[in-house]
Amino acid sequence: MLSLLAFALLATAFSFATPITNHVVHEKRSVAAASWSLSHRASPDSPLPLRIGLKQSNIDKLYDELLDISHPDSPNYGNHWSAQQVADYFRPGVETVNAVKGWLVDSGFEHQRMRLAKGGQWLEMNVTVAEAEELLKAEYHVYEHPSGRKHHACNSYSVPAHIQEHIELITPTVAFDALIAPPKRTVPFSKRKRSPATPVPGAAKGLGDPSSGNGPKLLPGSSGKLKGIITELEQCDEFITPVCLQTLYDIIYKPIATHKNSYGITEFTPQSYLPADLDMFFKNFSKSQIGQRPNLISIDGGELQTIEESFNFNGESDLDLEYGMTLTNPQPITLYQTGDIPEGASFNNLLDALDGSYCTFEGGDDPTQDGIYPDPLKGGFDKPESCGIVKPANVISTSYGMNEADASLFYAQRQCSEYGKLGLMGTTILYSSGDDGVAGFGNECIFPNGTQGVGGTRFNPSFPGGCPFVTSVGATQVNPGSSVFAPESACEQVIFSGGGFSNFFSIPSYQKSQVASFLKNHPPPYTSAQFNNSGTSRGFPDLSANGANYVIAIDGEFELVFGTSASSPVVGSILTLVNDARLAIGKGPIGFINPTIYSEGFRDAFNDITTGGNQGCGTPGFTSAPGWDPVTGLGTPNFLKLLAKWLILP
Repeated sequence: MLSLLAFALLATAFSFATPITNHVVHEKRSVAAASWSLSHRASPDSPLPLRIGLKQSNIDKLYDELLDISHPDSPNYGNHWSAQQVADYFRPGVETVNAVKGWLVDSGFEHQRMRLAKGGQWLEMNVTVAEAEELLKAEYHVYEHPSGRKHHACNSYSVPAHIQEHIELITPTVAFDALIAPPKRTVPFSKRKRSPATPVPGAAKGLGDPSSGNGPKLLPGSSGKLKGIITELEQCDEFITPVCLQTLYDIIYKPIATHKNSYGITEFTPQSYLPADLDMFFKNFSKSQIGQRPNLISIDGGELQTIEESFNFNGESDLDLEYGMTLTNPQPITLYQTGDIPEGASFNNLLDALDGSYCTFEGGDDPTQDGIYPDPLKGGFDKPESCGIVKPANVISTSYGMNEADASLFYAQRQCSEYGKLGLMGTTILYSSGDDGVAGFGNECIFPNGTQGVGGTRFNPSFPGGCPFVTSVGATQVNPGSSVFAPESACEQVIFSGGGFSNFFSIPSYQKSQVASFLKNHPPPYTSAQFNNSGTSRGFPDLSANGANYVIAIDGEFELVFGTSASSPVVGSILTLVNDARLAIGKGPIGFINPTIYSEGFRDAFNDITTGGNQGCGTPGFTSAPGWDPVTGLGTPNFLKLLAKWLILP
């Protein structure tokens, strides 16, 4: 018989060998996955590439640190960090790494099965469904998509209470972010039909795929082709050309510090510009630039494909580069061409290339969302992923987006934090706010049961524009019959400026007073059933620029296009010119601009837009009003006023 002391010692030893833990729900799907249907219970022996996103050190201080170098009243304004400083400051601590590894060991996993990713932010381990279910107290099912893709997911998962503080997210679990990445092509891209096939409703969409909802739009029922080119200011209400934009926004400046400056424009394969289109545009609007090309940075095999040549494949790139290059001439433009032809890419692939510390094992990327490289498909990029291959440009414009509801909260937060880190390094991040007003891409809104689709009633905000570390750009128009010198209104031709309030991100301090003023003085006639009316959520866009009637050269023709796809590169061009002037006198780039543009001293540097709305979800949407509004933000930029104000800052 055991003595009482021996029994106590045995009980103590047993408690260390099989620790009793109280699991708590770490993540639960809040919105049903759009277009996915439950197929069957996952097989216990099915493999899962489990990735654990470790809690980053000091991530709770990111906003304060960014505000400290970005607010014009701060004594540290403009003191941007180096990439190494950022990596070291946010690297998960030893305590976090050891705690998570200890949990895995106690759960029966050997050390050799674990791999700590470069940068120390992800822990990777290949497991079976049965092992994942036991570890996470979850139940995995297989879901099917109209595109034919299958995905393992659970409705929720749990971790021990003492481990939760060390983990940001785990994949694959609740996120379905699969509306970003294109499905694996079984037919070689080179053998596809010349014109894009009719998209499958709700099919998985690549950021560069013609059916994704991204990209400029043509006038319905019109080919968009123009018989002649109009360059007169009197007709800017019908035809927007570079001179119209220069007049609208007082863009009077010739860059002189181009060797110190940089401006990056992002494109996602298979979107690609055509050199002949650039020259056709330059011949009419900027003859000295004939023959000029952007500096190509190939990310994960990104290339200028010429297999498909049509508006759907060339429109976005042609638009972005024709106006970005012309408005900043002679500034060299950097083209971030992202993703190979067979697989494509997502925002995470771009971020991997810009920040090596964000890269992880296989990118830390989700196979349901991101391009995974090396690409095993024939003709795919067969080299390691592009990890930290280029220093981020001073300004980066991206005319792509997704519905916020397509991402999990933790996934969106982790990506948003990365934009904040780029801001610390002095980069201005611009994203188009979307072309469907208060609706999501494809006019999808949210139903009461949480699913998305046409006919939903709850507003569907965009991402990454709702991230507080991104500058979201909406769209305006020169009103039909009005002069280019008359006030613009919110764009209501073909597209409607994306705008509203995030369901994920809380309101940043830099815009609190402006958002409160809008909600108090111009209360929207909607309830919490239609939008996040708490007054405590991030509002977007932050500012706007013209997005209607752009003349672009495309596939050897001049066409007329519409979209916030045009607005973002125009704002990027204006900010690039501001950077040039600062760099020319020995100052640094402006970096994260939101705290500055919302500050009292900058309010008169924007043309306030007070008319027009952004209808969607069966409603008129929000309405433009004096000051900030969730249609056009603070308004459109006045370059000369912005330049004068930024030149006097440190």
